[in-house]
Amino acid sequence: MPTTPATAAHSSSNGTADAIMLELVDEDGTTIGTAEKLAAHQAPGQLHRAFSVFLFDEQGRLLLQRRALGKYHSPGVWSNTCCGHPYPGEAPFAAAARRTYEELGVSPSLLAAAGTVRYNHPDPASGLVEQEFNHLFVGLVQEHLRPDEEEVGETAFVTAGELAERHAAAPFSAWFMTVLDAARPAVRELTGPSAGW
Repeated sequence: MPTTPATAAHSSSNGTADAIMLELVDEDGTTIGTAEKLAAHQAPGQLHRAFSVFLFDEQGRLLLQRRALGKYHSPGVWSNTCCGHPYPGEAPFAAAARRTYEELGVSPSLLAAAGTVRYNHPDPASGLVEQEFNHLFVGLVQEHLRPDEEEVGETAFVTAGELAERHAAAPFSAWFMTVLDAARPAVRELTGPSAGW
């Protein structure tokens, strides 16, 4: 992936990663400071900038990922295609494209903004809190996936009907339905009425 001023600031000259910092925001999404990633998620949580990506194939099926078991937050649960946090000073669109490539080994053939949503979701299993101002993106994926196994345990393309069945039968991330529901107007515009989203 290309190096930008924001991404360059997050790897040191000897190749080790610095502490991951997040942008803290107010209720309008205006940046008001920074916090270390884990600290921002500890109860009661600090409102911070995040993003969620929903990628679809040419048949209108949503790409889901099951988060790797080694992740400290929400391990082993299903969630949307990709989600994460921009580095301080990094545009949410750039962060969404970067993280999709890092986690899944693909660059979307189309990626479009789909609004924002603000939520507060505690994760009972970990005790962490998702207090987020989330930028939503929808798009298309046409490449063969190459998931990073440290990030992604499994992937699946699902129809709207298959998602409903899977959601009833398997654990999903606490934020999944909130971000999906907020992105639905853009999802429907992208996939068309016959896809059922």
